Amino acid sequence: MVRLRILEILEEQEHTKYWLYKQMDLSYQNFNRMVMNETTSIKFENLDKLCQILQCPIGDLFEVVNDEY
Repeated sequence: MVRLRILEILEEQEHTKYWLYKQMDLSYQNFNRMVMNETTSIKFENLDKLCQILQCPIGDLFEVVNDEY
């Protein structure tokens, strides 16, 4: 399964989730779903914004995790 590493990147950069939320221009509900990996899709526009705001390449936003059922 692929997941976003947004919280980890924020911690590494010493930023808060609130800081990112204010810059993303999304509803809090949609923003929170994205950050908490509770969404099944994400717009390319939002990926681009994340990369610009967090100043990281797109590959740094993702990680592959094993699903253990």
